[in-house]
Amino acid sequence: MRQPLLRSGRSKQTIPPSVKGNCRVQQHNSKNIKTKNMKRVTVFCGSSFGSEDIYKSQAALLGQTLAKQNIELVYGGANVGLMGAVADGVLSGGGRVIGVLPNFLKSKEIAHKQLTELILVDSMHERKTKMNELCDGVIALPGGFGTLEEFFEMLTWGQLGLHKKPIAILNIDGFYDSLNNLIQTMVNKGFLKEVNQQMLLVSDNIEELLDKMKNYVAPTVGKWISIETV
Repeated sequence: MRQPLLRSGRSKQTIPPSVKGNCRVQQHNSKNIKTKNMKRVTVFCGSSFGSEDIYKSQAALLGQTLAKQNIELVYGGANVGLMGAVADGVLSGGGRVIGVLPNFLKSKEIAHKQLTELILVDSMHERKTKMNELCDGVIALPGGFGTLEEFFEMLTWGQLGLHKKPIAILNIDGFYDSLNNLIQTMVNKGFLKEVNQQMLLVSDNIEELLDKMKNYVAPTVGKWISIETV
């Protein structure tokens, strides 16, 4: 059984983009990302399979499609639920998978043992920072509180101008329809600008979603700040 390359991902700073940590990994400068050449995508998703079989099958298909398009997967490092399904999909297609897992979760024996690389970090915040540092875009699959928290923090960083990465939802079987309606309400009630709403890429089709991500153009003006002011 292949053992993943194991690294520590401890970082000195908590500011999300361009974090200069101690982990010897390739870093991506968000100002210079060309989304048409996405090399790595972070996927946030549930640690359960959910109530519908289509969630698991589409997660696996997403993984297989990433491998086919030579896009590496960055994800939470676990072998359970949709997290395990998307990782297995990439690996079954001969692709590369990097897991980022807090030490306290590794002790619960949920770490995927077949990954290309497993990076261990000290906290949940450091996990998100590292996953942002490694990727060129983000996709959310169905999940719970943790999935939404991770996803919206990445989306907020983009709104603030801290990165220019495409942020996307694979809306499997209408799972995120209610969320999309809520976001429209935010616009209608004056709490979200339409230009920021348009940052969120949504499709129920994997190929279409990846095409949207590859052709994404970030807003030219962040909400208040830019990466140069951080």
